[in-house]
Amino acid sequence: MEDMTIREAHVQDAETLADMIRLSHRDVAERFHLTQENCPKHPSFCLAAWVQADFQRGVRYFFLTTEGRPCGCVALERASDQEMYVERLSVLPHKRRRGAGVRLVAHALGEAANLGVDTLGIGIISEFTELKAWYRSLGFEAVSVKHFDHLPFEVCFMTRWVPVTV
Repeated sequence: MEDMTIREAHVQDAETLADMIRLSHRDVAERFHLTQENCPKHPSFCLAAWVQADFQRGVRYFFLTTEGRPCGCVALERASDQEMYVERLSVLPHKRRRGAGVRLVAHALGEAANLGVDTLGIGIISEFTELKAWYRSLGFEAVSVKHFDHLPFEVCFMTRWVPVTV
């Protein structure tokens, strides 16, 4: 396994984050036929302005680096006193299947635990069965599937309990 480190990102990293998010989700957009016309807010079309707006809303971003270079990221948004959302989990395609995503989710769980949050949630494309299985392997459970008129797919919402830190 490669040496991986995680650090908090800042608003001045918005362009790098947006580039990474776009590149990391491009294959998903292709697989599910997502375009700027039918799904303009999909991460594969992420702009630095979106990330900057996230920072302004209090979203926290974290980079995962290998060999001194960012290769993944995750965002955490506080939904309520007891729940946080994992957003924009991204790993560059050539760095996948090496534990980076697991490390990013583990870091998100640690951050949530430090804040006293009980639940970590995520929304994914419901038809993305492999991703759903991957999140299940990390302790997430599907809690609902919803259709949104502005999206060309159904969203599966998954949650998991955040372990208590001592």
